[in-house]
Amino acid sequence: MKALRFDKLGAIIAALALGGAFIAPFATFRANRIVAGEVKSVADALPAGWSAVLLGIVVCAVIVALVRSPAYLRLAAAFVALAALALGIGVAATHLTPEANTYARVSPASGFWIMLFAFGLLAADALTRLRPAPFVRIVVLAVVLAFASAILLAGAWDGLSILKEYASRVDTYWAEGRKHVTLALGSLVAATLVGIPLGILCHRVTRLRDGLLGVLNAIQTIPSIALFGILIAPLGWIALHVPGAAAIGIRGIGVAPAFVALFLYSLLPVVANTVVGLAGVPRDANDAARGIGMTDWQRLVGIEFPLAFPVILTGIRIVLVQNIGLATIAALIGGGGFGVFVFQGVGQTAMDLVLLGAVPTVVLAFAAAIVLDAVIEMATPNTRQAEAA
Repeated sequence: MKALRFDKLGAIIAALALGGAFIAPFATFRANRIVAGEVKSVADALPAGWSAVLLGIVVCAVIVALVRSPAYLRLAAAFVALAALALGIGVAATHLTPEANTYARVSPASGFWIMLFAFGLLAADALTRLRPAPFVRIVVLAVVLAFASAILLAGAWDGLSILKEYASRVDTYWAEGRKHVTLALGSLVAATLVGIPLGILCHRVTRLRDGLLGVLNAIQTIPSIALFGILIAPLGWIALHVPGAAAIGIRGIGVAPAFVALFLYSLLPVVANTVVGLAGVPRDANDAARGIGMTDWQRLVGIEFPLAFPVILTGIRIVLVQNIGLATIAALIGGGGFGVFVFQGVGQTAMDLVLLGAVPTVVLAFAAAIVLDAVIEMATPNTRQAEAA
């Protein structure tokens, strides 16, 4: 019989998961949304049967993580543990909240977040070892999001404080969510439409490249809040002195300065990656295109741009993930978005309100990164062929 071999990363995951399950608190109970909370262990936060099942699943998943087991088994163990945590925290909220009490708040405590991180790390490690195809990664993401959506629609998390904060702000929440997505995607589209032609021009004109990239690099060094503030004065002047500017939404505070700032931040990755992608086109491909009589425009559209596209798409991925996060700061100047809830929560010392804005931002950025990574890999067939070989 072969001796069991232990996995080094699995040992770290096991330590985190066991600490989260048996040492750190699982849930926090508060009589209302702003008073200090009372922490509860897994045994105290859940009914006896539920706590035994959850701890049993955690221990089994830890054993799978500790030993050098097949990657698919590690992935299954991670997903089962994550599903048990997701269901368990909803049960804890129902169990701890007194009947007909609308003021009490139950939220996940450090133990829940530690276990979530540990088993998320186990799932990521398993997926890395399995090296699934890009489409499979998108399917896995869709399944995870569908599972979370099913729990939400079934009302299993309704007792959690973050959902109670949501319930009192449903209309505002979706309105701010639309603003957040519009800011992130709108500035990305504008930067792509402007940045790709600029990148092509910089690739063709070396003297322009150095100056323009230097300016865009300087813009990137300006802190986001400072850039928002810098734009208030010129946009306010335009709103006052340019006929029709205020009517289309241009003003010193609000969406306009947030959009312009995100657009400016987005230009460097798009322009720089366009230059790098075009510079990486093999000289032989261009020489062959010239040899068959293709014009500069035909070479750009038919040869250079398709070969440079994966690199350009990488810059677009960087911009989208960056803008989803930066759009949160736009709330400080009246730009709206999920940052509205983050800053309201900070001002009211209501952590659940902070999470109401932070969690969807993280989910959006995470999903966008996975989808665009998959698209980039699908657009780079040579990479897949090399991996298959």
